[in-house]
Amino acid sequence: MKLQRNGRTKALAIGAVAVVSSLTLAACGSDNNNTNAGSSTSAAATTAAAGASTAAGSDCGSGQLLGAGSTAQQNAVTQWVKDFQAKCPGVTINYNGNGSGAGITSFASGKVAFAGSDAALKPADVTAAKSACPGGTAIDLPMIGGPIAIGYNVPGVTGLILDAPTLAKIFNGKITNWNDAAIKALNPTATLPNLAIQTFHRSDGSGTSANFTAYLAATAASDFPYAASKLWPAKSGQSATGSSGLAAQVKSVKGAISYFELSYATAGNITTAKIATGASAPVEATAANASTAIADATTVGTGADLAQKLNYATKADGAYPITLLTYEIVCDKGNKAATLPALKAFLNYTVSSAGQSSVSSLGYFPLPAALQAKVTAEIAALS
Repeated sequence: MKLQRNGRTKALAIGAVAVVSSLTLAACGSDNNNTNAGSSTSAAATTAAAGASTAAGSDCGSGQLLGAGSTAQQNAVTQWVKDFQAKCPGVTINYNGNGSGAGITSFASGKVAFAGSDAALKPADVTAAKSACPGGTAIDLPMIGGPIAIGYNVPGVTGLILDAPTLAKIFNGKITNWNDAAIKALNPTATLPNLAIQTFHRSDGSGTSANFTAYLAATAASDFPYAASKLWPAKSGQSATGSSGLAAQVKSVKGAISYFELSYATAGNITTAKIATGASAPVEATAANASTAIADATTVGTGADLAQKLNYATKADGAYPITLLTYEIVCDKGNKAATLPALKAFLNYTVSSAGQSSVSSLGYFPLPAALQAKVTAEIAALS
């Protein structure tokens, strides 16, 4: 039986915000430093506000800026908007965390100025978005990175180690109990219960699913014979909507296992597995370890497009292999004149040093400096 749950679960307050609605942005060129904040204003918040002002410049634009898509980046977007609102009063930003697939569809139909996606555009997506970008084309702008955690709920078991073949068999319905011999072999000192495995996958089109299935396809194709896909390809398991929906199921269902961006595991206090990659030791899902894995990503997009190819099969020590880069999808040319200044100002903040560092505590990691510079240049060229 398939379970369907939406992402608005009170178990995950940080990740559950599906829409960042009507966030009124406060004063782009203002000299008001809000002295009433006193000692409650942290150094990090002050730096973030200064970064927003510097990145946005004296012209934040005006009006309403709409975005939609990735739930994996939703926690980051929430923080970015919170930072940015301190300086830009003439703009409201609404971000609907409805999944990468739905966000790309909304962008292609001209309903939003930008879409968040955890996977780069396919050629068919670019074609579908032609009418939304008159005179131009849709492009991928990498914005932040993060590990995809494998969260599980097995009472009494911590420090679980899994590898790609075992994960593939679990999510393809070939391993169905937590005391299976393959899991025991990876965890010889653990007391594994006789407990059915309950796998959960995304019901909606998801860049997180695309990256997780890409990892399984690259490292365990014989046990997971499916191509990478935003729509979950295997027939087994149960489903839920959004990263927060998956995390909620893992938190509440004994025997559950699923995949979601690390910030959802952190918010829900969910135990995560280490991954045996062939390195000298199994690798924990941390931002630093994911950053190590993503350091050798290569640009495969052409022109203004900065789509990246990740190395899911890395065996480098300390490199967590199940990672994602989350993109903002925009038009290189043909953006709506009324919202273009606000779009550029907001994106400039998100890619700035202040914007990148403001979400590090949520489990994200900043873009490499060279890629950050390329994204900044492309934002400047948007028209």
